[in-house]
Amino acid sequence: MTALNKNRPTPRRLPGQHVDPVAGSVQIFSGALVVLNATHFAAPATAATGLRTRGVAVDASDNRTGSNGDGFITTQTGPHRFINAGDITREHIGTSAYIVDDQTVTAVSTDSSVVGRIDDVEPDGVWVVIE
Repeated sequence: MTALNKNRPTPRRLPGQHVDPVAGSVQIFSGALVVLNATHFAAPATAATGLRTRGVAVDASDNRTGSNGDGFITTQTGPHRFINAGDITREHIGTSAYIVDDQTVTAVSTDSSVVGRIDDVEPDGVWVVIE
Protein backbone atom coordinates (compact mmCIF):
# COMPACT_ATOMS: atom_id res chain seq x y z
CA MET A 1 0.00 0.00 0.00
CA THR A 2 1.02 3.57 -0.49
CA ALA A 3 0.62 6.55 1.80
CA LEU A 4 -2.65 8.48 1.74
CA ASN A 5 -3.11 11.12 -0.91
CA LYS A 6 -6.65 12.07 0.19
CA ASN A 7 -8.81 11.97 3.33
CA ARG A 8 -9.68 8.50 4.62
CA PRO A 9 -12.66 7.65 6.87
CA THR A 10 -10.73 5.37 9.24
CA PRO A 11 -13.09 3.00 11.10
CA ARG A 12 -12.85 3.17 14.88
CA ARG A 13 -14.29 1.56 17.98
CA LEU A 14 -14.88 2.93 21.43
CA PRO A 15 -12.27 1.87 24.00
CA GLY A 16 -13.22 -1.51 25.43
CA GLN A 17 -15.68 -2.33 22.67
CA HIS A 18 -15.52 -5.65 20.80
CA VAL A 19 -17.48 -7.02 17.85
CA ASP A 20 -17.50 -10.82 17.61
CA PRO A 21 -19.22 -13.44 15.46
CA VAL A 22 -21.95 -15.26 17.39
CA ALA A 23 -22.07 -19.02 17.96
CA GLY A 24 -24.74 -20.97 16.12
CA SER A 25 -28.02 -21.85 17.83
CA VAL A 26 -27.74 -19.19 20.55
CA GLN A 27 -29.59 -16.04 21.56
CA ILE A 28 -27.77 -13.27 23.41
CA PHE A 29 -29.88 -10.67 25.20
CA SER A 30 -28.89 -7.04 25.59
CA GLY A 31 -27.18 -6.67 28.96
CA ALA A 32 -25.98 -10.29 29.00
CA LEU A 33 -22.48 -11.27 30.01
CA VAL A 34 -20.82 -12.58 26.82
CA VAL A 35 -17.94 -15.04 26.49
CA LEU A 36 -15.97 -16.64 23.70
CA ASN A 37 -16.67 -20.37 23.69
CA ALA A 38 -14.24 -23.20 22.91
CA THR A 39 -14.55 -22.50 19.16
CA HIS A 40 -13.98 -18.74 19.71
CA PHE A 41 -17.54 -17.62 18.92
CA ALA A 42 -19.56 -15.32 21.18
CA ALA A 43 -22.16 -16.94 23.43
CA PRO A 44 -24.07 -16.13 26.63
CA ALA A 45 -21.93 -16.81 29.69
CA THR A 46 -22.42 -20.14 31.46
CA ALA A 47 -20.61 -21.84 34.32
CA ALA A 48 -17.81 -23.68 32.51
CA THR A 49 -14.03 -23.61 32.46
CA GLY A 50 -11.95 -22.29 29.58
CA LEU A 51 -14.28 -19.45 28.56
CA ARG A 52 -12.94 -15.96 27.83
CA THR A 53 -15.10 -13.07 28.98
CA ARG A 54 -15.62 -10.46 26.26
CA GLY A 55 -17.93 -7.99 28.00
CA VAL A 56 -21.61 -7.10 28.30
CA ALA A 57 -23.85 -7.17 25.21
CA VAL A 58 -24.67 -3.67 23.97
CA ASP A 59 -27.53 -5.00 21.82
CA ALA A 60 -29.23 -8.37 21.38
CA SER A 61 -28.30 -11.03 18.81
CA ASP A 62 -30.65 -13.87 17.88
CA ASN A 63 -28.74 -16.62 16.08
CA ARG A 64 -30.94 -19.52 17.23
CA THR A 65 -31.55 -20.65 13.65
CA GLY A 66 -28.08 -19.75 12.35
CA SER A 67 -24.66 -21.32 12.19
CA ASN A 68 -21.42 -20.14 13.77
CA GLY A 69 -20.68 -16.62 12.54
CA ASP A 70 -24.10 -15.89 11.00
CA GLY A 71 -24.66 -13.09 13.52
CA PHE A 72 -22.50 -10.54 15.31
CA ILE A 73 -22.57 -9.01 18.79
CA THR A 74 -21.06 -5.82 20.17
CA THR A 75 -19.84 -5.98 23.76
CA GLN A 76 -18.43 -3.43 26.17
CA THR A 77 -15.83 -3.96 28.89
CA GLY A 78 -15.42 -1.88 32.05
CA PRO A 79 -17.41 -1.84 35.31
CA HIS A 80 -20.83 -3.52 35.20
CA ARG A 81 -23.23 -4.59 37.95
CA PHE A 82 -24.26 -8.25 38.07
CA ILE A 83 -26.51 -10.30 40.31
CA ASN A 84 -24.76 -11.73 43.37
CA ALA A 85 -25.05 -15.52 43.68
CA GLY A 86 -25.23 -14.82 47.41
CA ASP A 87 -21.67 -15.60 48.42
CA ILE A 88 -19.89 -12.34 47.53
CA THR A 89 -19.35 -9.86 50.37
CA ARG A 90 -17.30 -6.68 50.74
CA GLU A 91 -14.49 -8.96 51.89
CA HIS A 92 -14.16 -10.06 48.23
CA ILE A 93 -13.46 -6.57 46.82
CA GLY A 94 -10.29 -6.74 44.71
CA THR A 95 -10.60 -10.47 44.06
CA SER A 96 -11.95 -12.29 41.01
CA ALA A 97 -15.61 -12.88 40.21
CA TYR A 98 -16.61 -16.05 38.37
CA ILE A 99 -19.47 -16.89 36.01
CA VAL A 100 -22.69 -18.52 37.22
CA ASP A 101 -24.75 -17.53 34.16
CA ASP A 102 -25.13 -14.55 31.82
CA GLN A 103 -26.23 -12.21 34.64
CA THR A 104 -24.95 -13.79 37.88
CA VAL A 105 -21.47 -13.94 39.46
CA THR A 106 -19.92 -15.87 42.33
CA ALA A 107 -16.70 -15.94 44.35
CA VAL A 108 -16.38 -19.69 43.73
CA SER A 109 -13.94 -20.65 40.97
CA THR A 110 -14.87 -24.35 40.78
CA ASP A 111 -16.05 -25.34 37.27
CA SER A 112 -16.25 -21.71 36.15
CA SER A 113 -14.34 -18.97 34.32
CA VAL A 114 -13.26 -15.51 35.47
CA VAL A 115 -15.49 -12.52 34.71
CA GLY A 116 -13.22 -9.82 36.14
CA ARG A 117 -12.24 -8.02 39.34
CA ILE A 118 -14.82 -7.30 42.05
CA ASP A 119 -14.89 -3.53 42.49
CA ASP A 120 -17.82 -3.05 44.89
CA VAL A 121 -20.68 -4.91 46.54
CA GLU A 122 -24.11 -3.33 47.00
CA PRO A 123 -27.49 -4.68 48.10
CA ASP A 124 -28.55 -4.71 44.42
CA GLY A 125 -25.52 -6.56 43.10
CA VAL A 126 -21.80 -6.83 42.52
CA TRP A 127 -19.79 -4.34 40.47
CA VAL A 128 -17.21 -6.21 38.40
CA VAL A 129 -14.56 -4.62 36.20
CA ILE A 130 -14.24 -6.55 32.95
CA GLU A 131 -10.94 -5.96 31.18
